[in-house]
Amino acid sequence: MDEQRETLQRIVSTLANKNDEIHNFIDTLNHTIRNVQENSSNVISELDEEFDALYSVLDEMKGTMANTIQQEKAHKIQALQNQISQCSNALESSEELLEHAAQTLDIKNPTEFSKAAGQIKDRVTMASAFRISLKPSVSDSMTHLMVDFSLERHALQALKFLPVPKAPEIDTAACLVADNCITISWRMPEEDSRVDHFVLEYRKTNYDGFARAKDEQPWEVIDYIKDTEYTLSGLKFDRKYLNVRVQACNKAVAGEYSDPVTLETKAFVFNLDNTSSHLNLKVEDTYVEWEPTGGKGQEKVKGKENKGSGQYPVLKSNKSGAPSPKRTSIGTRPTAKGSRDRFTGESYTVLGDTTIESGQHYWEVRAQKDCKSYSVGVTYKNLGKFDQLGKTNSSWCIHINNWLQSTFSAKHNNKSKTLDIPIPDRIGVYCNFDGGQLMFYNANSKELLYAFRTKFTQPLLPGFMIWCGGLSVSTGLQVPSAVKTLQKSENGLNSSTCSLNSVAQ
Repeated sequence: MDEQRETLQRIVSTLANKNDEIHNFIDTLNHTIRNVQENSSNVISELDEEFDALYSVLDEMKGTMANTIQQEKAHKIQALQNQISQCSNALESSEELLEHAAQTLDIKNPTEFSKAAGQIKDRVTMASAFRISLKPSVSDSMTHLMVDFSLERHALQALKFLPVPKAPEIDTAACLVADNCITISWRMPEEDSRVDHFVLEYRKTNYDGFARAKDEQPWEVIDYIKDTEYTLSGLKFDRKYLNVRVQACNKAVAGEYSDPVTLETKAFVFNLDNTSSHLNLKVEDTYVEWEPTGGKGQEKVKGKENKGSGQYPVLKSNKSGAPSPKRTSIGTRPTAKGSRDRFTGESYTVLGDTTIESGQHYWEVRAQKDCKSYSVGVTYKNLGKFDQLGKTNSSWCIHINNWLQSTFSAKHNNKSKTLDIPIPDRIGVYCNFDGGQLMFYNANSKELLYAFRTKFTQPLLPGFMIWCGGLSVSTGLQVPSAVKTLQKSENGLNSSTCSLNSVAQ
């Protein structure tokens, strides 16, 4: 009996839940009915407005054409009345001349008659009746002002509700991914003059296909695009791919989205590793600042307590001005966090938390104006906690010293090469692991500052040393097109560059 009661309770509970669902559904249907009624009234009002506008155009055209007909009528009547006036004057002159001729015929004196007859002859010859045209100066026809609205009538009779635009087709061959910009190009499957604009949506993803629900990013929207091409610029490529889709819109309705297209946007993304950085360095994601009061007191600051103070700027990498997002693990990216002791002594060093084991990578560094000394480069993971970048055979860097006087140099294996060139405010680092190239660029002009050639035999880590000041690191960047062009043209290094080259063991 207890089991039957429990079973019955489950059935009753299920039925009660179903009844609640039905009640909710009825409420939804009633709400939908109200929406249908309201929306129908709205579109009828809009229909009245459209037809009133059409009637207004027709009335205006009718008035203009009727005015043209009235002007033509007035012109012709005036011309014909002028002819009537001329004819009346000619008749009056002729009747006077006929009366005078009749009187002349009654003259008996030959001399007088001959003289009068000659005068009449001269007047008849010059009479206006012989010079006047007896053809109407204008035609009575008005057919040249008639209209034929058969085509327009057919068009009006064929008038239908505004059709929904078809889905655009993204032209993957014309899409371009370069310099952290993505150009998306699309076309309509057939010509549609009613399309007013397009809407582009995109989102970052780590999957070359359908994203997993829990990792799916919201779509970013670019609205009111008039052309069939758009360039997204200033992106940070902190995900491997970008999904894009496009829809066409006319005056009233948006069509279906195009089939989404996935574009590869892979770039080198890393944060600074605060677990092994020197205690005098304040590290936050992609920003590091030297603190003279650092040390043991900072050793206790961990995790969230060491972040979000608001006094350390983060380098912006997109046009919207939003801070660079927190790093998200990408695939099976190799990390170096927690694998070494902290730097100490005068090695004010912090390394990246992601290793380079193959491929071509690029990142940029900007120093604060008050920065006195800093180094930028790469190193193997075996850099000692007292070692400085460029002073071992397993690290390569360029060093800027603004203390007392400015110096700019390239360093490797405790050898230094002075660079007699202006110090840029932003430095680009290009690392071709497989090709054994480490190149430093003026990130603004893409001018080559210095190049190392070697054979990398171990995974590399981005490395940074700083004293008195701060550094902002910009990651998630593609290798710039200008850098690729310069790198391909580098057939060999000049003598001033070769002096620091090595084959690292």
